[in-house]
Amino acid sequence: MSPTVHPSAKPAAQTAGQPDASEQPSARRVLKSVALLLARHEIRSLRRWFDDFDRDILLPILLGEIALHNIGALQSGVARRAGTRSAKPLTPRGEPPASAGDGLKPCNAYSIAAATGLPRETVRRKIVRLIELGWIHRRDNGHLFITDAALEEFGAMLSSRALSELLETADHARRLLDQND
Repeated sequence: MSPTVHPSAKPAAQTAGQPDASEQPSARRVLKSVALLLARHEIRSLRRWFDDFDRDILLPILLGEIALHNIGALQSGVARRAGTRSAKPLTPRGEPPASAGDGLKPCNAYSIAAATGLPRETVRRKIVRLIELGWIHRRDNGHLFITDAALEEFGAMLSSRALSELLETADHARRLLDQND
């Protein structure tokens, strides 16, 4: 049985303090503009990552997951409580990070495969490539750590390029949303 529409009844949205139908097209236009702005930002960012990682889009995903696993202990304060967050010189490419024993949480190919949903064999092959590039160090026991070289290279890139673009995009989105108020 289909619901019956009564022309005299007000829609539930209007009675709940929502804008009436005449205001909705303007709000939809603004939301579409914001969605388009965000999509452009994401595509631009993905293209850069694609180029920065030798046209292999899985490499930045895996490097990011490994970094998040490693640095998670620092973020939660474990390393700070243990007093292990001290500045140390950067190590050469491919060497273990200076702080590998100082509060970084290890991970392995299996945990990265589980976190990303990628097949373990694909993850293993990509990790080999990240090791060749000097961005990941694998210990004999299989523990993976991001290298200081990767932190230096991509940390600088993120802070100089991506962060300013993200803030600019957020400001633009905020202005678009404010126009609708």
